[in-house]
Amino acid sequence: MTFYIALMLTVFLLLALLLAPALLQPSPAAKRIMEMVQSTRADRRKVGSRERTVEMILSIGNKLHARFGLTADETVKQRLLSAGIKSQQSMNAYSVSRFVGPLIGVGLGTLMPSNTVFWALTLGALLYLAPDTWLRLKIKKRRERIRKSLPDALDLLVICVEAGLGLDQAMLRVGKEMIISHPDLHQEFTQVNLEQMAGKPRLEAWKSAAERTQIAEFSLFVTMLTQADRFGTPIIRALSRFADEIRLKRRQRAEEMAAKTKIKILFPLVLFIFPCIFIVLLAPAILNIGKSMQAFK
Repeated sequence: MTFYIALMLTVFLLLALLLAPALLQPSPAAKRIMEMVQSTRADRRKVGSRERTVEMILSIGNKLHARFGLTADETVKQRLLSAGIKSQQSMNAYSVSRFVGPLIGVGLGTLMPSNTVFWALTLGALLYLAPDTWLRLKIKKRRERIRKSLPDALDLLVICVEAGLGLDQAMLRVGKEMIISHPDLHQEFTQVNLEQMAGKPRLEAWKSAAERTQIAEFSLFVTMLTQADRFGTPIIRALSRFADEIRLKRRQRAEEMAAKTKIKILFPLVLFIFPCIFIVLLAPAILNIGKSMQAFK
C-alpha cells in the first residue's frame, strides 16, 4: 500500500511540475502591460518569497519540458492551429498530456487486483492515444463546419463587394457578421485580417489560412483569388461563379451520401431487424409444432 501511495504522489508531483509553465504563466494582456512598463533602470524592488517560488517552479518546469521533448514541434502546432487552438497554454497542456497520460494509465493499472500488467499496458496505451484521437476528431469537425459555411460566406462577400467595399473590408465585414452562426470561419477571416494589418501580403495571408484549414474548397478559393489578382479578373464575377460551384459540389456530396445510405442500411437490417422479424413470424409456428409434438407423446 505504501508503494502505491508513493507512486501516485510521484506522478502527481511530476504532473504538477510539467503543467506549471502552462498554469503559472501570466496572461497575454499581462505580458503586454509588462512590456509597456519595462524600464532600463536597475530593479531595486524586493522580490518576495512567493515570486521566487513561482519563478523556481517555472524554471524547473521549462527544463523538464526541454529535457523530455515536450515542446510542440511545427507539425503539432500546425495540427493545433487546424483545430482552432492558438493559445500557448493549450499547446503546452496538449504536449504534457501526451507524456503524462501513459504514466497515469500505468499507475492506475497497477492498482488493479488481477491482471496488473495487462491493465497497466492497456490503460497506458489508451491514455497515450487519447490526446491524438481527440485532436483528430476536433480537426475533422472544424473542417466540416468551415466547409458547410463557405457558400454562405461567399454570397455575403459578393453582396459586400457589389455594395462598394474592397475585398479586405468585405472579408472583415463578413467575418463580423458570421461570428455567431459560423465562428470557425469568423476566426479564420479575423486571422487573415490581423496578418494583413501586421504587414503580410494578402495572398500569403490567404495561403496561410488554406494551410491551416487544409480544406479543398478553401484552397480552391485561395487559388481563385490569386488568379483574379494576377490576371485582373473582376472579383465579383469570380466570386459568383465560385459560390455556384461550391453549392453544386455540396449538393452532389449530399446526393452521394444519400446514395450510400442504401448500402449502409443493409448491415443493421441483417443484424438487428431481420432476426426480430423472423422471431415474430416463426415463433408462433414453432410453439404450435412443439405443442403438437407433445400431443403425440
